[in-house]
Amino acid sequence: MKSKHVSCFLMQFTWVGFFTGLFVITPAQSATTSIVIKFSHVAAIGTPKSRAVERFKQLVETSTEGAVRVDVYPNSTLYKDKEELEALQMGAVQMLAPTLSKFGSLGIKEFELFDLPFLFADHAAVGHVLEGPIGKQLFAGLESKGIKGLAYWDNGFKMMSANKPIHVPADMRGLKIRIQGSKVIDEQMRTLGANPQVMSFSEMTQALQSGVVDGAENPPLNFYSQKVYEVQKHLTLTNHGYMGFAVIVNKKFWEGLPPDIRKKLDVALADATRFNNSNSQRESAEAMDAIRKTGMTTIYKPTNQEMDQWRQVLLPVHKKMEDRIGKGLLDAVYKDLGQKR
Repeated sequence: MKSKHVSCFLMQFTWVGFFTGLFVITPAQSATTSIVIKFSHVAAIGTPKSRAVERFKQLVETSTEGAVRVDVYPNSTLYKDKEELEALQMGAVQMLAPTLSKFGSLGIKEFELFDLPFLFADHAAVGHVLEGPIGKQLFAGLESKGIKGLAYWDNGFKMMSANKPIHVPADMRGLKIRIQGSKVIDEQMRTLGANPQVMSFSEMTQALQSGVVDGAENPPLNFYSQKVYEVQKHLTLTNHGYMGFAVIVNKKFWEGLPPDIRKKLDVALADATRFNNSNSQRESAEAMDAIRKTGMTTIYKPTNQEMDQWRQVLLPVHKKMEDRIGKGLLDAVYKDLGQKR
């Protein structure tokens, strides 16, 4: 994959500060007001997500002819993933693209349905749910927290890694595994007999290298972009869970924008969404090829019989977590996917 550096130049517009939805005009401001959007994310430069944010920036600044400036802060340079949602709610940043797992910490536990192991068979199944009524319902639930959901971005299916071979669920017993702050993922790891350790994405590779944790779960793009292959000897293609992002904005900020500006942002984001989602699957395959070529990580593909063991052990997590996620929501997802309970 070819990395593209984040554009670091500043456009020559007068500064406009923004805090908790209010525009603060400095004495030096000219007649032309520039709206500043701080867009923070934790992905590495060069990933589909990072490039999609850069594409959004370019399209917005071009279409608004400088009325809007998008300042991008990639790779946790402004906030770590544990801090960014609070920063958005406070108005310290205006846009984010966190993983869907992050919303559980706000009390919007329904998003953790995407952390359920073996819920989705493929990308088509994920898209069917996210792009339909359920995806809209989930975004509507964010508004009470001062957040507006704008788009869903793909990041792929997760794999298990460690410094010992992992072929069957029993191989996970006793391992300290880095996870996101999701109760569903926590239960998944405990069901496998592993010890889940919640930590920021930006701290993961160092923690793996130092032995603070023994392993992690990641989609190919994360495994490659964060150079996890340099600190993990074994990678197992379990594809046991999905990881996606939600592009979100501070609700008060969004509703305070002029309608014509909002329309241009919507158009730019629709383009960036197509860009991310079309590149994610292709570059996930490219990332796996690149990992193989390093020769630093042994990649294992479980047999059909071994995959049956993974499913048999992990599917009960659905029942354990239905009170947290909501039985009605889970039933609706199963029905939407044509699955039986």
